[in-house]
Amino acid sequence: MLEVEQILQKRYGLKQRLGRNIGRQTWLAEDLAVDPPLLVVLKLLTFGGDVQWEDLKLFEREAQILKQLDHPRIPKYRDYFAIDDRSLWFGMVQEYIPGSSLRVLLEQKQRFTERQIRQIATEVLEILAYLHGLTPPVLHRDIKPSNLILSAEKKIYLVDFGAVQDRALAEGATLTIAGTYGYAPLEQFGGRAVAASDLYALGATLIHLLTGCSPAALPLNNLRLQFRDQVQIDLEFANWLEKMVEPALENRFQTVKQAQEGLQYSFRKTSLSAIAVPFTKLFQPSYSRIRIINKSPSNLVIDIPKQGIHKFSDILKTGILGLSTLGAILLLPGVFSIVGTIPLIFLLWLSFYIAENLFGSTQICFNRQTYKIKHLVFNFIFRQQQGFSDRIQDISLKYEGGNNSRRRVAATEVIITSHSIINPEQFDRSFLGNRLTERELMWLAQEIRDWLATSR
Repeated sequence: MLEVEQILQKRYGLKQRLGRNIGRQTWLAEDLAVDPPLLVVLKLLTFGGDVQWEDLKLFEREAQILKQLDHPRIPKYRDYFAIDDRSLWFGMVQEYIPGSSLRVLLEQKQRFTERQIRQIATEVLEILAYLHGLTPPVLHRDIKPSNLILSAEKKIYLVDFGAVQDRALAEGATLTIAGTYGYAPLEQFGGRAVAASDLYALGATLIHLLTGCSPAALPLNNLRLQFRDQVQIDLEFANWLEKMVEPALENRFQTVKQAQEGLQYSFRKTSLSAIAVPFTKLFQPSYSRIRIINKSPSNLVIDIPKQGIHKFSDILKTGILGLSTLGAILLLPGVFSIVGTIPLIFLLWLSFYIAENLFGSTQICFNRQTYKIKHLVFNFIFRQQQGFSDRIQDISLKYEGGNNSRRRVAATEVIITSHSIINPEQFDRSFLGNRLTERELMWLAQEIRDWLATSR
């Protein structure tokens, strides 16, 4: 039985028991081999009874991995030993970090501000960037408030690597199911842990700090943690948190870098919105035939009917262009053999142009993952543009005119600007509403912006 003031290995004097589980104890101790004595943390495992070989293997693996780690926010490994005194004890010695775990602070009813939560997120992501960037990557697999220490200098440290997984393990090898209910994602309980699994655990931890409520006690909707109604935080930061804890692995941030970029983006957007001039709310013009078919937090569907051919000059211009093209083709040598088919092609093209303008429509469909712009004629899709909603950077208007003092600048189309999937440094653009009036375009752009702001 271990007691205060007991000395282990003729070196470590036990000062205070920090934790106790079946077969395990954690002690604050002094390393008497240095002068002056240095405070350290002893993790002790007794072999036998409820503690079996699998527990010992995990304990030894934690020691082996900690030996390899070198990060200022991970307590340093110092020693490993065994004691054979009636019971067989295995001990691991780590650097002691003065401070309190976030779990203790929560139990003391401490409330965290959004600014503090952002800082904690930033610091933990930096630690995970180091761990996941190792070769092979190291996954913690048990991030939660009790494993995050807030030091006396207000810095965050990540501790307890007992559930750590080395990604070099052979594919198909039997893995110990690790993690804590509420913080570990579904794939982890299935024996599959990836980088995004640690991100989920971090997101769940941050939500716990914000709400003061354990993730396991929060309501779920389609397996998603419902926390927005319990906190008052910036919309973009809430969107970022939701993406961190997406239950479906493919919808979550896949890497630490993606999570860091998303956090920085939410902060920049918040900073800009704080100084933005509020715009006057626009209403749909009374003459507009645009229909909002569905508008909810998860979907936005808008139907834009074609405005028709505005005037006879539209058809006349089209006919002149087509006849000019036809005449140019006839002047080329070797085309007389196919001259009989050209008028037919031209008539078909002209008919389609008129049909598109008289009977066509454009339908815009947004959900939280994707958006689609469908161009239809007689309800058949003949052209479609699509992209990812979370990559949309801006909703703006295209302006034309103003080449001279007599021409007025006017909006002609709505532009959806998104980060390119192929190259994130570049942008893709989709255009819509080229037959709408300027008032309709401004209202439509505002509707899309407002929906994206509240649903992301």
